[in-house]
Amino acid sequence: MTDAALALDEIDAFYGDSHVLHRVSFHLGAGRLLGLLGRNGSGKSTSMNVAVGLLTPRHGGVRVYDTDVTGRAPETIAAHGVALVPQGRRVFRSLTVQENLEVAARRPRGGLPRLWTLDSVYTVFPRLRERRQQLAASLSGGEQQMLAIARALMSNPRVLLMDEPSEGLAPQIVAEVMATIRRLKAQGLSIVLVEQNAKLVFDVADDIVILNSGRVVVAGEAARLKGDGLDLRQHLGIY
Repeated sequence: MTDAALALDEIDAFYGDSHVLHRVSFHLGAGRLLGLLGRNGSGKSTSMNVAVGLLTPRHGGVRVYDTDVTGRAPETIAAHGVALVPQGRRVFRSLTVQENLEVAARRPRGGLPRLWTLDSVYTVFPRLRERRQQLAASLSGGEQQMLAIARALMSNPRVLLMDEPSEGLAPQIVAEVMATIRRLKAQGLSIVLVEQNAKLVFDVADDIVILNSGRVVVAGEAARLKGDGLDLRQHLGIY
């Protein structure tokens, strides 16, 4: 599938003896946003770990555009243009905001223009410019989430994976984060958005995949699924 920015095909993944993903397949179209939904423990974060090379699948393959990256080291997959905004932010708390950004800076592959620099990141996140000399540990939760997104952008990715970016944030900050995601999507970045909040995802996603117990149970275009009256209670326990 040549138009897939990221493809997971028939993935089986384990933690020790625990079989977590069962023949999971989904494709992220170039320039599209795929919302990955599911209850806690459904396999969403595990899918992200497989995609970035933190967990090697026992069956199946991972492709970034037309390149097979199955089993490659995380730094190799990152070099192919995949960046992860991890659950829980995981910023370098003992470094300043600017040091967090500089350590992640990378030129894009293939001589493509360098879209994300300190200046362009600070334009999107002016609050980070104001706090650029502060230690990351001193930032609020919302500011740390902005820093985590900005740090991922500094690698100039072709594919951005976002794992629960709204987790633990106040509604106003969630709205800011979602506005940023919309802006990145409008710029043509290919995005996988992992979220518990189904409404947030359906408001911004082109495509939806729902996992349940490590299996894909729903996949399709967001507008079509919404129009068909998808029963989220059945899959997500939402009432």
